[in-house]
Amino acid sequence: MNFAFSEEQEELRKAVRRFLEDKSPETEVRRLMDTTDGYDPAVWSQMAEQLGLQGLAIPEEFGGSGFTYVELIVVLEEMGRALLCAPYFSSVALAANLLLVSGDDGAKKDYLPGIASGTTIAAVALAEPSGRWDEEGVTLPATRSGDAWTLTGEKLYVLDGHTADLILVAARTPAGVSVFAVDKGAAGLSATALSTMDQTRKQARLTFESTPARLVGTDGAGWASVSKMLDLAAVALAAEQVGGAQKVLEMAVEYAKVRVQFGRPIGSFQAIKHKCADMLLEVESAKSAAYYAGWAAAEDNDELPVVASLAKSYCSEAYFHATAENIQIHGGIGFTWEHPAHLYFKRAKSSELLFGDPTYHRELLAQRIGI
Repeated sequence: MNFAFSEEQEELRKAVRRFLEDKSPETEVRRLMDTTDGYDPAVWSQMAEQLGLQGLAIPEEFGGSGFTYVELIVVLEEMGRALLCAPYFSSVALAANLLLVSGDDGAKKDYLPGIASGTTIAAVALAEPSGRWDEEGVTLPATRSGDAWTLTGEKLYVLDGHTADLILVAARTPAGVSVFAVDKGAAGLSATALSTMDQTRKQARLTFESTPARLVGTDGAGWASVSKMLDLAAVALAAEQVGGAQKVLEMAVEYAKVRVQFGRPIGSFQAIKHKCADMLLEVESAKSAAYYAGWAAAEDNDELPVVASLAKSYCSEAYFHATAENIQIHGGIGFTWEHPAHLYFKRAKSSELLFGDPTYHRELLAQRIGI
């Protein structure tokens, strides 16, 4: 097993980093987080047409490039570093993955080419007012009449749910949890943008009132697909967290070199040295966890459920700790709105809670390895 990225993967990283430095600087992040939609359609189109990012890990038969999850990890790490404001995670890490593991070839052919080309923004509606991310948390009922299905109920914390053209909904039928596709503008569907702590990643509340929906996959067999998607999404989020953690580590070290106090750089003081050393250790360990999980996802091997929860729990804590220490090292200026430190701090906190906090994933990990 080789954990070194190939020359092509490193070139991909460089290309994505150059693109994001140009299209997603701090000024643009701040501008977009104050908008309702939270992304720039022109940049979204460029991501698809010029770099092919939306279709990177989608098979060629469905309009994608057919690369592996390792390439996706590289891209997401750079997006986390730049705090990219775009519906990429919801469309690619959530919706596309759910379609790919659904076993429904018809739905794949109908929906994946649009996601790959960037013309379809997609979202997954899973969590409900209970805030749970497990199978018991899915209670929204789906009702069948002949061959037609309708949904009635509410979904919360739906990433980019108010801008999505396609929404994949986890709902409950008499047979169990199933997945349904709902198109934007469907009768009885209403979306409300939520006010969130992390404004760089938009969330919405979706309400369904006898909303027509299309069954994706097999009735009652949806949780296996949703569970697999959550594992893949946890790996994708871990990669994002690693990118952000590396960025704040660099910010902290650079500031420690140039900030002079008592006639010497603060980086020469033992307390600051220890903070930076601890951050480096945690960030490098988080990288190892995220990269290993990315490899497991690319290979689709039996380790994925275990390493997904391991990576999600460790990378969440490493990222949050790094962002907190970055603020401490910056001192007074680190607490101001004008400094970007708080943007990473808020992203770290929201990512820590998304799909379950570290305690939840450690419990899941214990169950999965039979403790």
